[in-house]
Amino acid sequence: MQTNFTNDQLKDKENKSSETIIRKCVHCGMCNATCPTYNILGDELDGPRGRIYLIKDMLENNKPANKKVAKHIDRCLSCYACMTTCPSGVNYMHLIDHGRNHVEKTYKRPFLSRLIRNGLSYTLPNPNIFKILFLISLIFQPIKFILPKFIRNSLDLMPYKLPSKSLKTQKIYPAETKKIARVALLIGCVQRVISPEINESTIRLLNRHGVEVVVLPEINCCGSLNHHLGKSKLAHESFKKNINLWYEEYLNNGLDAIISNTSGCGTTLKDYGFIFRNDADLKKKAKKISELSKDITEYLYESLNLNFKKEEEKYKIAYHSPCSMQHGQKVHNQPIDLIRQTGNEVFDIPDGHVCCGSAGTYNILQQKIAEILLKQKIKNIEKIAPDFVSTGNVGCMTQISSGTNIPILHTVEIIDWFTGGPKPHKLKKIVNSI
Repeated sequence: MQTNFTNDQLKDKENKSSETIIRKCVHCGMCNATCPTYNILGDELDGPRGRIYLIKDMLENNKPANKKVAKHIDRCLSCYACMTTCPSGVNYMHLIDHGRNHVEKTYKRPFLSRLIRNGLSYTLPNPNIFKILFLISLIFQPIKFILPKFIRNSLDLMPYKLPSKSLKTQKIYPAETKKIARVALLIGCVQRVISPEINESTIRLLNRHGVEVVVLPEINCCGSLNHHLGKSKLAHESFKKNINLWYEEYLNNGLDAIISNTSGCGTTLKDYGFIFRNDADLKKKAKKISELSKDITEYLYESLNLNFKKEEEKYKIAYHSPCSMQHGQKVHNQPIDLIRQTGNEVFDIPDGHVCCGSAGTYNILQQKIAEILLKQKIKNIEKIAPDFVSTGNVGCMTQISSGTNIPILHTVEIIDWFTGGPKPHKLKKIVNSI
């Protein structure tokens, strides 16, 4: 795609990066073929190609965003299916991030929109504050039928009770056998509140196989939520804090990997190196943190010999690959291969490349589109009729569970269970086997 940036504009390193990305686009439109929003709405501006034109126009002409541009940029899921499809290697992820930052800086949204977005930005990345919101939501659950639809839908995404914790919070979880490795674990912001069992399973599994786990208490959020809201200042505060803390731990005590068990967070961690590529102080540190970052299934598959046990019961498992896993991190086979090693039957979900509609805060901010995507996903899951669903992202778990009674587990819970850990509490009532 031809560009018309001036030399002065290209002195800005973000503009230079975006110009390089845009020039790779050959207008072929293959991205639209796999774009969920384009396929639902049928509008060129709701596909990657159209959004590239919108961003190009803003940046080249130094134009502020307007209502129309913000609408179409906001509708992007950041599922990155377009990047998997693109034959030219267009890095749409970095371009849409730049576009969102420009929208946030130059466009004043309506009051209610600003209020909701700022509320999400303030609440979700802060576990203690989110816990208060969670408790408030429990109060409104019984009377949600009288509330506006937007609030009802948001409440449907919240669990109905506060999960119990089985592991006490501590910095170091020692290996139970001879120590073979030392890793840091990102326990997340929302996840630690609504699904602490994911972290518990991760730690148990790693400890049982000789891995010491470090959890730095100062690290709450990877920064991706604010990053995708276009709130670059807040996001970068989280990024910098995380990079410095993990790098210090790496230098002082050693780390073989930094583990994420939320694929959306993992995608962002692996992008730290790019984000700070021009930062003289953080460039080296950020690059190292990105190099160390692994999804939990990547690490298990590549670095450990897992001790799988045989279970009499066999289950039919549907595997949902989160967009941030398959398109963002390019992690495809590792989770499925690991689940198969449990001896159970694993099925890919039809149209598995299509987003479930979670996408961070998307299922709150774009509820109509998210609902369509959820119904499509549930329909495809029910075609398989599994005993339960496996996935690698708490957002997907929350979204899918809001539309079906079929249990949904994190992949690490399954692997933990079949290597000596407890049976997940969500499956206690399942007695039938395939």
